[in-house]
Amino acid sequence: MKKDSWSLALKITARLTGWVAFPVIIGVFLGKWLDKKFNTEPWLFLITIGVCFLISMYGLITNALKEFKKIEQEYKDNVEQREEKKQKIIQ
Repeated sequence: MKKDSWSLALKITARLTGWVAFPVIIGVFLGKWLDKKFNTEPWLFLITIGVCFLISMYGLITNALKEFKKIEQEYKDNVEQREEKKQKIIQ
């Protein structure tokens, strides 16, 4: 059980970290390239970073909410199982 919880925690952490790192890295390179191409330094870079930040926040929030719902459902299932065991013991 502990190995499962650790692997689940690592998967969630990796997924959420990916939502932070990848859009920002892409935004840095894309923004610098656009600034060089259109000679608009630093405006397109800043706009690109801002858009990538918004994309990161959206991804983080949606993924975190999904994980919270899964954890909440697992908790409810565990509580129901405990109640059923208690009822069996009482009978």
